[in-house]
Order: sequence, then C-alpha cells, then structure tokens
Amino acid sequence: MKQTVRYASTDAEIAAPLALTPDAQPLRRSQQAKSLLAVTLGNGLEIYDFTVYSFFSVIIGHLFFPASSDSASLLLAVATFAVGFIMRPLGSLMLGHYADKNGRKAALTLIMSLMALGVMLVAFAPTYAQVGLWAPLLLVIGRMLQGFSAGGEVGAATSWLMEAGDKSQRGVRVSWQMASQGGAALVGAALGALLTHTLSQQALYAWGWRVPFIIGLAIMPVGIYIRRHLTELPVIHETRQETPAREIWRAHRRPLLLGILLVMKSTTTFYLIVYYMPAYMVNTLRLPAAASYWISLIAALLTLIVPFFAGKLADRVPRRKPVLLICALGSMLLVWPIFATLQQGASLALTLLLIAADQVLANISAVAFFLLILEAFPRRVRASGMALVYAIGVTLFGGFAQFNVTWLLNVTGEAMAPAWYLLFSAVVSLAALLAWRERAVHTDD
Repeated sequence: MKQTVRYASTDAEIAAPLALTPDAQPLRRSQQAKSLLAVTLGNGLEIYDFTVYSFFSVIIGHLFFPASSDSASLLLAVATFAVGFIMRPLGSLMLGHYADKNGRKAALTLIMSLMALGVMLVAFAPTYAQVGLWAPLLLVIGRMLQGFSAGGEVGAATSWLMEAGDKSQRGVRVSWQMASQGGAALVGAALGALLTHTLSQQALYAWGWRVPFIIGLAIMPVGIYIRRHLTELPVIHETRQETPAREIWRAHRRPLLLGILLVMKSTTTFYLIVYYMPAYMVNTLRLPAAASYWISLIAALLTLIVPFFAGKLADRVPRRKPVLLICALGSMLLVWPIFATLQQGASLALTLLLIAADQVLANISAVAFFLLILEAFPRRVRASGMALVYAIGVTLFGGFAQFNVTWLLNVTGEAMAPAWYLLFSAVVSLAALLAWRERAVHTDD
C-alpha cells in the first residue's frame, strides 16, 4: 500500500515504506526537551483544573446548586464534575481521528484552544443568585468543553511522547504524562489549601474560589503558543477505506475492550485518593481537614516523582504485563487496610505510609499501562486507540467514582463503601489483565 509522510514544517511528501517510524528519525535532544513541556502542559492544566474543582466542590455546590441540604448540593456539584467526563468519549473519537489524520501537533494545538474556552466559562460563570438557572447551565457547558478537549489530549499527547525518540527510552518519555498529572494536582491542591487558610469564608464564596481557575486560564495562551511551535512528527497518509475508529473496532477490538477495563482500578484509585479523600474524611469520618490535605498532597507528590523511575524500569524490562500484575496484586492488598486505619482512628503516619505505598504501585502501573496500550495499536490509529481506551475507561469508572461513592455512602451509611468500590474495581481490572495477550511491538510504529 502506497504511503506518504508529510512534515508540517516543510510540507514535503516523501515516498516511504510501511516500516517507517519516527524512531528511525528521532528528534534531537534539544528539540525533545523543548517539546516535552509543550506536550505535557495541556495534560497538566487539565488535571490542575479538575483538582481545584474538586477542592472547591462544596462552595460550587452552594453557589450554583442551592438545594434542601448540604449533601444534595455537593452531590449536584460532583455530578457536574462527572458531566465533563461524559464528553470524553466523543472528544476521543473526533480529536483522536484528527490527530491520526493531521498530525499530533495540529491536534494538540486545537485541544489546548478548546480547553481554554471551557476553563473561561467555569472561571467567570455567574452564580445562581445572579442569573438563576443560567448559572448551572453555563457551568455544565464549560465542563463539557473541558471534557471534550480532555478526551483527545491523552491520545495525541502520549502518542507524541512515545514516537518522538528512540524506542529504548519510551518509558521515560511516556512517564512525563503521569508526572505532569502529579505536578498539576500538587499545585492545584497547594493553591486550594493556601486560599482556604488565608481568605475568610465570605471572600472564598465571593471571589476566592475563582482565583485558581483564572490562574489556569492565564497559562493557556502560553500553552497554545508553544504547541503551535512544537516539532511535528511525520504524518503517514494512506488510502483509507474506513475511519480509525472503524478499523480499531474491526481489527483491534480485543485490546480496546480489555484496555477500557484495565483503566478501571487505576482511574478509580486516582480520583478517590487524590480528589475525593478530603471530602470523605471531613464529611463522613469527621476528621480534621488538615489531615485530609496531607493525604492528597502526598499522593500528588508521589505522582510527580515516581513515574520517572517507573519509566526507567519500563525501559529495562522486556514486558509490561508482569509489572502490571505485581502492582495490581500489591494494591489490592492495601485497599482494605487504608480505609480501616482511617475509620478506626489509627495514627496519621500509618495511614500516610499505606497510601504512599499504594500510590507508588499505582504510578509504576500507570506507566506500564500507557506503554501496553500504545504498543497494542499500529501508529496509523494509535492516537485514536489510546484516546478511546482512556476516555471511555475514565468516563465510566473515574468520572463517576466520586458520585458513585457519595451515593453509596448516603444509601448504605457504611463508611467502608469506598474500600468495597475500589476492591470491585481492582478485581475487574485484574481479570482484564489476565485475559490480555501481550505481543511484540508493531513493525510500523
């Protein structure tokens, strides 16, 4: 099948064999270093926004969803958080296709622009007291735009990270994806804690909660600019009889479906431990807010640091599945002790140690997972495949994790409900991992 490779910087078309890969023409180190920031910034800003939304979900619930009880307002605010995830599959389908057809650079620039528009709506949305029902409607539209852009972000960004250099350092490059999430969550949580401790309650409700969103919005133009100057990778063009999504469903259905189930445990853990834990500890267990912040901060810090070591490990081992299996079993053993120590009032140090151990395993697993999924799809549909797996999995299991656990706690009154939810997620993901058929990397990647 005849193909051409187009470089956006030269618009030159060069005849190429099927086996041509970006790895055969790796970017220079200076180009890689400059480009890493451009690629990971968008993912970091996405996580940063989710972090500050979770941090101020109680305030947002009161301002945009006045209800008969505090629990009802919080539930509606958390549901709006989940609404953003509903748009992820659509974003992954359309933006993943765009990235496979027009190149990673073009997709990443478009995604950042859409993300900026969504953040702007959230940052400046008037409250229910000011405009009535328009307030939650604008907030929901903003969250939907953010979710749509986020749906394509992971596929385009991780594909670029994997393809932009030598195969022997794939793990290190892909680890930046997770590290950017940890750094963003850390900054978002720290900023939320700073505002909470320095501003009065009146100031927080009046304008303080908007500050983190405005800061994130101010960074967006920088992200758009540097992504427009990102070094483009070769775009393989070939005569297609079907869209990437159709090809994935026809020829790569098994890794698609199993990959979605593999996401369940990791995304549920991330959104419950990093984002939901403060609200759970304060509202359900009646523990001091300061203790809950420590848990989120430590989890975010480990997500910033551990992926780099996990990437080096991934580059040294020949297979991804054994690493994922060891981490999955270890994490399952830690779920119950973590929530048992919290409920029984054990020392904060012991709880932090258990959560730290679980987060180390989670981050090692995350890097191996990204590589496992990326290597399961050929390059011509890789951005679409990665985007669909991650977006659908995170939407079904991560985006609704907080809502589901809040509902379970309200219905059952059982403080260990989050532990049961995490264990169920772990069993499903473990079954999918055992069914996964790991094979050699595609020749055209």
